[in-house]
Amino acid sequence: MGMELIIQIIAGLVGGNAAGAGLKNLSLGTAGNSVAGAVGGGLGGVLMGMLGGAAPDAAAAASGLDISTIIQSVAGGGVGGAVLTAILGMVKKALVK
Repeated sequence: MGMELIIQIIAGLVGGNAAGAGLKNLSLGTAGNSVAGAVGGGLGGVLMGMLGGAAPDAAAAASGLDISTIIQSVAGGGVGGAVLTAILGMVKKALVK
C-alpha cells in the first residue's frame, strides 16, 4: 500500500494544480493547490481503491504494482486532488464575501 499511496499523493498534487489552473476563480495559489491536491489525492485514492474492488488476496499482494493498480492510483489520486481543491476554493470564495 505504500507505493500506491505515494503515487496517489503525487497524482493528487498534479490534479490539484491542474484544477487551480483551470478554475482560476477557485485557485488557492500554488502552495494551497498543492497541499489540497496532495491530501485529496490520498483520500481519493483510498476511496477509489475501496470502490474499485482491488483484490486483497495473496496473489494480488505478491504481484506488487501492476498496470491496473497504477492506473487506479493515478486516476483516484488525480480526481481526488482536483475535487478537494475545487471544494476548498469554493469554501474560500464563500468566506471572503
